[in-house]
Amino acid sequence: MSEIPKAPIARIMKDSGVERISEDAKVELANSLEEIARKISIKANDAAKLAKRKTVKAEDIKLAVDELNL
Repeated sequence: MSEIPKAPIARIMKDSGVERISEDAKVELANSLEEIARKISIKANDAAKLAKRKTVKAEDIKLAVDELNL
């Protein structure tokens, strides 16, 4: 089960033009987004460590997204 609530997922999908959304589609997207967030977090943490910081900054997130081609 995903930690991301289904309501915001549904809003994002609706805002993207999706008319009808099944419950399993919301769950699957939430799970996928969590996995992507984990990958970004790992890369961002690596970037912070390379910069000899313990704090992950926005620039680390941006770098991680670019490296992962997202």
